[in-house]
Amino acid sequence: MAWNVHEPPRADGTTVLVTGGNAGIGYFVAEQLAAAGATVIIGSRSRARASAAVDTITARVPGAQVQHIPLDLTDLDSLTASVGHLDTDTLDAVVLNAGIALDDPPREENRRGHELMLATNHLGHFALVHRLEPWLGAAPAARIVTMGSYAARSERLDLDDLQSVRDYDPKRTYGRSKLAQMAFAFELDRRLRASGSTCMSLVAHPGGALDSLTPPRPGIHRRSGSQRLLALPAKLVLQGKDAGAWPAVRAVLDPDVQGGQLWGPSRLGLSGRPHLEKPHSHMTEQDTGAALWAASTRLTDADPFAS
Repeated sequence: MAWNVHEPPRADGTTVLVTGGNAGIGYFVAEQLAAAGATVIIGSRSRARASAAVDTITARVPGAQVQHIPLDLTDLDSLTASVGHLDTDTLDAVVLNAGIALDDPPREENRRGHELMLATNHLGHFALVHRLEPWLGAAPAARIVTMGSYAARSERLDLDDLQSVRDYDPKRTYGRSKLAQMAFAFELDRRLRASGSTCMSLVAHPGGALDSLTPPRPGIHRRSGSQRLLALPAKLVLQGKDAGAWPAVRAVLDPDVQGGQLWGPSRLGLSGRPHLEKPHSHMTEQDTGAALWAASTRLTDADPFAS
């Protein structure tokens, strides 16, 4: 179908949870879904930032239905309480967006001893999907949309050093954590199809999305005139985070999408309107997906949609 990024299909009567919907690409996913009529629930560690996102969206979108729940993906023991805050019987979609950004952090661990990028980007979402099963299963055809990354293309998972104990490099570990997310999403869809579930799992990625090309939002994102001017050359190949949200929004709203698909920007995978991409083979390799699933189950004590 023809897809208008500025006028996607209406989503009235649906409810979508967006993890990390208080900032960056997640904020624009939440804003665009709210503009389409969905009830949007923002999952965030920071009540203040989530409140600011809710206020900004409701100010921009007349009649927007936006809520927030506390959500700390680094603390697996808190997830049951987090989903208990959901004020809905069903979830039509969840966008697994929250994560640690690529900004050269030192290696850190959470309270369970999990490396923090893997814990936040992958393991927390893996365990969250497990806890969201009752809400997703209650919807006629729920969608689980995982936010992948261009950075995953050049990486490979080391299942013998999944937590980067022996080989920690911030950029490599970030790329591998995003690859783990994507491999999980493709493996999840295979398992959903095998079980006959009506729920589907898809992957989206934002391409090259820069703060300096992102439109300002009061309380969420600011950019100076000098930043905007300096970023103009980059606009030839990259885009703002508002456009980076388009593939995930299409994965949630397009009635023709199918499970196991990858959606990304149309121009070199870096910018432009969302289109269907062919995932790289290392993202969809079944033995790797199964081994990652088994390791994730051991680390989180969770097993999403286990029969």
